[in-house]
Amino acid sequence: MQGFKITLVLALILIPVFSTMAQVVSLNQYGLAVIKDKDAYAGSISADTVKHMVELKRIVPGLVYELRYAGRNNFMHRRMYAAHTRSTFMRLQAAKALLIVQTKLKPQGYGLKIWDAYRPYSVTEKFWEMVKDERYVANPAKGSGHNRGIAVDLTIIVLATGKELDMGTGFDNFTDTAHHTFTQLSPAILQNRKLLKDAMESAGFIAFESEWWHYSLPNPTNYDLLDLSFAELKKLQKK
Repeated sequence: MQGFKITLVLALILIPVFSTMAQVVSLNQYGLAVIKDKDAYAGSISADTVKHMVELKRIVPGLVYELRYAGRNNFMHRRMYAAHTRSTFMRLQAAKALLIVQTKLKPQGYGLKIWDAYRPYSVTEKFWEMVKDERYVANPAKGSGHNRGIAVDLTIIVLATGKELDMGTGFDNFTDTAHHTFTQLSPAILQNRKLLKDAMESAGFIAFESEWWHYSLPNPTNYDLLDLSFAELKKLQKK
């Protein structure tokens, strides 16, 4: 009888724990755990503060945003984020690394423009429906660094004018010209790409071969895939 009581007490204690864990580890059609609600997110970051999602400008003052997927100027030719989206997010560790980059560039008269950072997993699924090419779009069977809050699409601007440095192509250019190994470009363009690459790598980011604008932190599987809306993340910033 005593053993039964102990077992019952343990069961009552562990039910909430298993319930929270079930929220976090429920698998999608690809066998991936994707966090879709604030409670599961809270559980995923409770043991590691550097995994908190933070609004980038709170950590990196002076960033310029041009969030392409909140408008129609993108390869999908339609809004992928809510029209009122004015903020973007990354994990705290990634945001602090980006601050290192911004600080390094500022004395040279340069700053950073962000085209995209955090991207909900469901948006990655829509991208894959359009472009099934892993050189340019993440396969939802693996998930994206953007979904994990550790990847960013960006370029360098001149602080005095806001003008982008010439990188040889625009954002989301799905040609070989956007690859890091493509060298049939002017010395000035190659130097601009090198400036960005050196600054990002010095802060711990890794370049993505086929997109000169895309960088991410290493060890992506250390971070959970997220499918939280920008509005949900914004609310979480207030806590």
